Amino acid sequence: MTYEEILRRIQALPSGGLTKKKINGKEYTYYQWTENKKQHSRSVSKEEAALLQEQIKERKYLQEEAKISLLQKNTESRPIYEEAFRYHSTRMIREPGEPFFALSEPDFATDVKTGASLTEFAASTKAYRKRDIFPVLGNFIQNDSHDKVFILYGLRRTGKTTMIRQALFEMSEDKRQKAAFIQINANNSLADVNADLKTLEKLGYQYVFIDEVTFMEDFIEGAALFSDVYASSGMKIVLSGTDSLGFIFSQDEQLYDRCILLHTTFIPFREFSAVLGIDDIDEYIRYGGTMSKSGENYNKGIFSTKQSTDEYVNTAIARNIQHSLKNYQYEGHFRHLYELYEKNELTSAINRIVEDMNHRFTLAVLTQDFKSHDFGMAQTNLRKDKQKPTDILDSIDKATLTQNLKKMLEILNKDEQSISIKDEHRIEIREYLNLLDLTCDIDLVNMTKLNDSEKITVFSQPGLRYSQAESLIKSLVLDERFKELSIMERKHITSRILEEIKGRMLEEIILLETKKAFPQKEVFKLQFAVGEFDMVIFDEENASNEIFEIKHSDQISPEQYRHLVDAEKLSQTEHRYGTITKKIVLYRGKDTRLKNGIVYKNIQDYLMGLKNESAGIF
Repeated sequence: MTYEEILRRIQALPSGGLTKKKINGKEYTYYQWTENKKQHSRSVSKEEAALLQEQIKERKYLQEEAKISLLQKNTESRPIYEEAFRYHSTRMIREPGEPFFALSEPDFATDVKTGASLTEFAASTKAYRKRDIFPVLGNFIQNDSHDKVFILYGLRRTGKTTMIRQALFEMSEDKRQKAAFIQINANNSLADVNADLKTLEKLGYQYVFIDEVTFMEDFIEGAALFSDVYASSGMKIVLSGTDSLGFIFSQDEQLYDRCILLHTTFIPFREFSAVLGIDDIDEYIRYGGTMSKSGENYNKGIFSTKQSTDEYVNTAIARNIQHSLKNYQYEGHFRHLYELYEKNELTSAINRIVEDMNHRFTLAVLTQDFKSHDFGMAQTNLRKDKQKPTDILDSIDKATLTQNLKKMLEILNKDEQSISIKDEHRIEIREYLNLLDLTCDIDLVNMTKLNDSEKITVFSQPGLRYSQAESLIKSLVLDERFKELSIMERKHITSRILEEIKGRMLEEIILLETKKAFPQKEVFKLQFAVGEFDMVIFDEENASNEIFEIKHSDQISPEQYRHLVDAEKLSQTEHRYGTITKKIVLYRGKDTRLKNGIVYKNIQDYLMGLKNESAGIF
């Protein structure tokens, strides 16, 4: 073995030693070691103790071999090896049975995992299922290209670090011995990382994964270091972090075409189901948008309450934008948000704008008298309810209800704001939300006003959307007449209205996922003078289209597909968008084909059949 190979093998073997203790007359074996200048200890089984004893023995033997190998180097080579050796041989220890010296861990400036600690770090994910986008990362590690860095970015809790650990676990033992994981904190600088990369490079490491790299204040200005110095010389570098805008800025200013970006924020139903093992569309509506380890208590800690959802908006979204603006040196990117940032009101403004989108969303459900997903339909449904019919919503004061909803949305009252939120603030924050892949605009086409373009803002994290909407709906309890009802009546009414919310959200989820699955086609909602198609997929190249109704129901009813068989609507659609090839009702029941050509398709099966062709790559 060469000196470098000996050092890599030593790094892969456990350091430290074994000790035994008697507790209540029973003997226990403990493994003790030092990592990052901290002492660690854990109990081990007899089997693991035997394995550790052999590995520690091998490590000590190799430390002696390293000494001999170094001394055998000729005079010309020796300065190079001595420079690397200084990182490993500074600790001079002599204990019974040990060589004259023992190699220590390199004195890294950052938190670096290699060898046994890296293997343990990676192995804990071996039972986890992988995201659909994982092969993109795996292919980068396996291919022979060395001219680019790989950037894995997205909001908190979307699987970035887990994907890195899975990639490490899948590497061969030989490759993993040449791999290192660096965890960045706010105290680290680019100089620290550069020093550690130099050390790793000298020791022969070829695969380096750097997590939360945007925590460094000077990352954006110096990002080209990773591609121009290390990737170009043969090192595979994967960068990851939650500061999505920081990566976008660094690509624009430093990395240009020398990076591959993989975005993790958008988690479609297909992946939510495959990774977490949950295939209920209602669960996705309530909690979809982030990932939790192995599916336990998935997202419920994030989106279960208004308070926890607001905290997520603050830490994962608002601070993301604020951190990027703080560390970005060119004030042109602050634009109109700069004044909010200076007054420490940027987070408040973002929260209010995110909630304002939900505000209009819930007001539409509660106050509009048009279509099925509205307050008027809720009134009708409750009147016709087979178990507990009621006309309570007929007497609800809509104006007061709307005002109560508006009051609940305020984070800072106008008289508390030093700067009023203007349209330009809203526009810029919306731009950032789109860059974060948190929102997406869906076209709303009106057949009678084709030149008037409107948009529907859809959230990629339904759990966030539903949590806020659910809390706003509960403002109904502020109505004096509503307070007079029994608790069972109040629960019944609010649950029915929440069903309407779910129906509206279901439309948004399907529109968003369909649009991402078919980027080469146009996906939009089509309105007529009376009524609408919930979704149209237009294939301009083939002059054809598919029309859809979307229902949060498991029942079949002619009322559901009445627009799909309306001759006038069909004629207008074919005149504008070509041949109608499919008429589909997406619902929660079994697949069924009706004699009139209408096809009922299960919503979950439909979403499971969609594939995100972009796979998060930019």
